[in-house]
Amino acid sequence: MAYLNLNKSQLVNLEYSLYREMLRTNRAGSYSSTTVTGCNTRKYHGMLVCPIAHFDGGHFVLLSSLDISLVQHQQIFNLGIHKFQGNHYDPKGHKYLTEIDMDTTPKRVYRVGGMVLSTELLMSETQEQVLVRVTLEEAHSDTQIRFKPFLAFRNVHDLTRQNMMANTRCEALPNGVKIKMYQGFPYLHMQINKENEFIHVPDWYRNIEYIKEQHRGYPYKEDLFVPGYFEMAIKKGESIIFSASTTEAKPAGLKAKFTREYNKRIPRDTLLHNLLNSAQQFIQKHGKSYRLTAGFHWYNERLRDTLVALPGLMSYQEDQEPYLNILDQAVKDIRHIYLAESEAGLRPCIKDIDVPLWLFYTLQEVKTMFPSMNICARYGDALEEIIEYVLRLKNSPIAIDDSGLLWAKMEGKPMTWMDAIVDGQPVTQRPGYVVEVNALWYNALVFYKGHCEQQKKETLNISALIEKVKTAFVEKFWNEQGSYLFDYVDGDYKDASIRPNQILAVALPNSPLDIEQRKKIIDIVKKELLTPRGLRTLSPSSPLYHGLVEGPQNQRDKALHQGSVYPWLAAFFAEGYLSIYKENGVTLIKRMLDGFEQEMSNHCLSTISEYFNGNPPHQGKGAVSMAWNVAAVIRIIKIIEKYS
Repeated sequence: MAYLNLNKSQLVNLEYSLYREMLRTNRAGSYSSTTVTGCNTRKYHGMLVCPIAHFDGGHFVLLSSLDISLVQHQQIFNLGIHKFQGNHYDPKGHKYLTEIDMDTTPKRVYRVGGMVLSTELLMSETQEQVLVRVTLEEAHSDTQIRFKPFLAFRNVHDLTRQNMMANTRCEALPNGVKIKMYQGFPYLHMQINKENEFIHVPDWYRNIEYIKEQHRGYPYKEDLFVPGYFEMAIKKGESIIFSASTTEAKPAGLKAKFTREYNKRIPRDTLLHNLLNSAQQFIQKHGKSYRLTAGFHWYNERLRDTLVALPGLMSYQEDQEPYLNILDQAVKDIRHIYLAESEAGLRPCIKDIDVPLWLFYTLQEVKTMFPSMNICARYGDALEEIIEYVLRLKNSPIAIDDSGLLWAKMEGKPMTWMDAIVDGQPVTQRPGYVVEVNALWYNALVFYKGHCEQQKKETLNISALIEKVKTAFVEKFWNEQGSYLFDYVDGDYKDASIRPNQILAVALPNSPLDIEQRKKIIDIVKKELLTPRGLRTLSPSSPLYHGLVEGPQNQRDKALHQGSVYPWLAAFFAEGYLSIYKENGVTLIKRMLDGFEQEMSNHCLSTISEYFNGNPPHQGKGAVSMAWNVAAVIRIIKIIEKYS
């Protein structure tokens, strides 16, 4: 029985099937993504989407989609699907779709009269190449099969139109053709492991629509070029491999290559296996180094996301080299961005001061996974540099005051991870003393003292500073009336909004709070913010609460941190909750996992979306797959193991 629970009777229901997307990536930085029906609903969708060095490594859609048709008795049955104006879909290949299996690689099964055809797709691990295997499972008459490629050759953020600049000429290859529509692009090599006839009937398919872009208020129509189609006979039980790649393939080796790549895949038969598959999708190799993509389809690297995500992504992985390589690169980035000095002394202020403080948390978790690792020998210099850097911050917009707490304020600039801007102004600016920033600062100081102070210069007087920060933190943030923490304090104003940022003061390994204070915070966060998909960014009791994120970008951004749900915060809730309730709290945290298990068959299959609506049923929104969210659910599984 398949783990992913797709309602087979609903596959022909486009309202159901077009919401569910699929994503496959490789270590070369390429990806393939569409909906379960194969109908692209985003400009970011494509069968082969690659980074191109000539254009500074941005992602480009080369092969947008591939229509597969079966021909019997001179009748053509097209299994593809595209949306056109007026809610018109042509062809309507989804009506033949009877089954989707995602347990190893995306497999669709189509039934057309007495014919049954299955299609399977996977990415080559180290090349810009997508492979499609089609198998004629049943047929009672002579059958022909056609492959019709739809080409885009454009940046993922753009759309293309029919134009005179396009080079529509194809060049012959063994069992295929190659085409390069514009200068600077690589050739797209389309080949099949079987001899075939390429029928050259070039045409532009105009005004194909992407409904996700339409709903988001963006341009949503484009023209795609079809150079022709490949045609050949196919027998019952026969499998044929189609390859699209930026390099020429050897047709005779395509079937063996598909099998080798298939055998590398982790079956998606449990929640953990789904998450581990998803976790590997964020890792990209560049030469001898690795980088972490924050999310798909439009995010690249984000340093905060990398540091938060790494501990979860590393869990259960046998090969730790890519993750430690990413960590080493993150340390270099922190030094370059935050700690490098200019001629005038400190370099110009960086607004998100919490980012280098996250490194201490990341290393705490790495130390837990690898007790024998000498964290100080490997990273101690960087940790000391971060603390010294913070202690030198004496002037606005970021400063450390006499009590040892961090303060930050910049007019018109959001200073924390809640960084949405509408009409040039922050939606949640949170100026002054911010609760999670100072929780991270306290945690950093205690960790440094415990692991590196004796091995480094003893000039920072860490012990006295720790006590000052601990006392000042409670005095500044503890809301005696509400029995939780203020979200931020700016002069005489103390923001009493119930937000999830305070959970870090409970969940980080070193907390300035006593156990009773931590318990009170956990209880109110559980009551006001906890959902089956993570923590709300604002309590529904607030007049500023937005339970739905929808509409054009400005409208979505206004709601983004005013009630929407973020899964990455759920791991910190689980850590904090179980640190207080121990084994007695495991049942609740396991129920949290049930919510994420349901999400494996929603939005983007087998991964976790960027955020969710605050209101039930907590529909997934934003980017379809986010590294720190996937990492958070993996961490929750790991945390449960510790207390079970």
